Amino acid sequence: MSQQNSGQVIPASNALKLKVGGRFGALDPAAIAKAEAALKSLSGNFGQWLQDEVTKLETARARVKTEGVTPETMEFLYLRAHDLKGLGTTYEFPLVTRIGASLCKLIDDKDKRLSASMALIDAHIDGIRAAVRDGIKTDDHPVGKILVTELERMVTDAGA
Repeated sequence: MSQQNSGQVIPASNALKLKVGGRFGALDPAAIAKAEAALKSLSGNFGQWLQDEVTKLETARARVKTEGVTPETMEFLYLRAHDLKGLGTTYEFPLVTRIGASLCKLIDDKDKRLSASMALIDAHIDGIRAAVRDGIKTDDHPVGKILVTELERMVTDAGA
């Protein structure tokens, strides 16, 4: 009772590997150095850009408080938090990335977003603002560690 399956195996092309460095996947060191130099030349702007993002987040919170908790206002708030989650580390504030991630986790689910604790949302936003204001960049800082650990615990306790 031997049954043979006939089939053909077609190997997938790996065009991406060729584009990022050929056969071995190595990146061009000169290209990496050039990108790092470009990023370093922009780093003097990071503080202002980060402050601009925090202002956008605070504006989103103010909109929720004035217009009420609606799908639109909470989506706007979520998008601002998501931006900070992505930009914090780039702007040399990994703590902001981590707090932003915690806030995103709290309000990520559109169905639960409208019932999320505004006090906990406020705590995240105030934590981000304080970290930026006081130059607390990482959770190696004792205040940063306590702050982010407590916020993450509260989000977990809230069931997010």
